[in-house]
Amino acid sequence: MTAMDIGAAGAPILPEAGRRQFEGEGFTVVRGLFGYDEIERLCAEFAALRAAGPVRGHFEPRADSGDPLHTYPRVMQPHEINELSLSVLLDPRLRAVLEVLLGEEVLAAQSMFYFKPPGARGQALHQDNFYLRVEPGTCVAAWIACDVIDRENGGLEVVPGTHAMDLFCPEVADAEVSFAREYVPPPDGLAAVPVDMRPGDVLFFNGSLVHGSQPNGSVERFRRSFIGHYAGSSAERIGRYYRTVSMRGERVRLAESEGAGPCGTEFEPHGPH
Repeated sequence: MTAMDIGAAGAPILPEAGRRQFEGEGFTVVRGLFGYDEIERLCAEFAALRAAGPVRGHFEPRADSGDPLHTYPRVMQPHEINELSLSVLLDPRLRAVLEVLLGEEVLAAQSMFYFKPPGARGQALHQDNFYLRVEPGTCVAAWIACDVIDRENGGLEVVPGTHAMDLFCPEVADAEVSFAREYVPPPDGLAAVPVDMRPGDVLFFNGSLVHGSQPNGSVERFRRSFIGHYAGSSAERIGRYYRTVSMRGERVRLAESEGAGPCGTEFEPHGPH
C-alpha cells in the first residue's frame, strides 16, 4: 500500500511537493489526514483515560504542585494500554505517508499524547533522535493536531534545514518556559518558524530536525496532540525504552543503542509554577 493507493478520489495523501519539502526542509504537513470525528473520539478517549486515574509508567497526575503539566501530564506509550491509541499509531494512512518518506517499510517505536493545558510550559528546541538513537539513520515523527494549534496556545516550531545536520549537544533549557531540560539553539543563519495546524492535520518531521514549542499562553485553550515515532525497517538499533512493532502490530526486537532515553528529560518538580 502506498500514499497513492488510499488518497481520496484518487488524489495522493502526500503530494509530490510535500515529499520534496520533507527532503529539503525536514518536515511537511498533510492537512486533514484524520477527520474531525476521529479526533473528537481520540480526545474523549484520553479524557476518560485520565479520569480513570494513574497508570504507573504511562501517566501519573499530581495536583499538589500547581503546575498544569502535573495535573495534565503527557501520556507515554498509550498504545500499550489503550486499543484506540494502538490503532492510531498503526493507522494505514500514516503508514502510507511514512513509507514514502522513509523509502521502506516502517516500524512504530513510540506513542505519546500531550494535553498541554492553558498556562503549561512548552518544550525547548530539541531533536527527537537525541532520545530515540535510531541507528543507522534516524526516526520520523507523525505529530497529529487534536485542537486548533497556533502561537497563542503553544504550537510547534521547527528550524528548517537542521534535519541535514548531526545531533547537537544540548544546553540546559530555561525551566520557567520548558518542562524538558534539553535546549538546542538554532544554528547560525537559521531560525524557528511556527507551524499552525487544525484538528486532523499531521506534521511529519525528520528525527534530526530541531523543533519545540513555547508555553501555552491562552486562557482556556488546550493544545492536545497525539505523536507517533517511527523508524525504517533497516534500522538495527534503538534505545531500550522503545519497544518497536511492525505496522501490523507484531513485536520487532532491535539491538539497544547507547545514550538513549524517554523523549524530553523533565526537570525535577520545583513547587508551584
